[in-house]
Amino acid sequence: MTVLRMDNVGVVVDDIEEAVAFFAALGLEVEGRATVSGPDVDRLVGLDGVHCDMAVVRTPDGHGRLELMRFASPPSPAGDPGAAVNAPGIRRIMFAVTDVAETLRRLHGHGAEPVGDVVPFGGEHVLAYVRGPGGILVALAEETG
Repeated sequence: MTVLRMDNVGVVVDDIEEAVAFFAALGLEVEGRATVSGPDVDRLVGLDGVHCDMAVVRTPDGHGRLELMRFASPPSPAGDPGAAVNAPGIRRIMFAVTDVAETLRRLHGHGAEPVGDVVPFGGEHVLAYVRGPGGILVALAEETG
């Protein structure tokens, strides 16, 4: 058996509307929304009483998707929205953009805060890390050479 593709990355958020607005400002498009609950969902995820609102956003080329999820129940355990990039687990999502500086300006209006500096990297890229809604780390990469 062979993996055919990666369909999406799931991201749990506290405020789904804020997350959708942030990723729309980045340039992703809403593909769909749903609310899931019931015994099959409970069995699938190993929790009882699940009620989850979801939104799928995709990159303009249609190849990359994020499944943004807000659990109304059961209550989510507290995470560390300020976790450093070297903490175990999925730490960041990277997007190729045409202009890092312009993208940073657009995202600033949605609460994005730079993690460090905008850095030329390897003579071929400009990179920046920002923290989005709920502490999601987003890397931006602009090809320059």
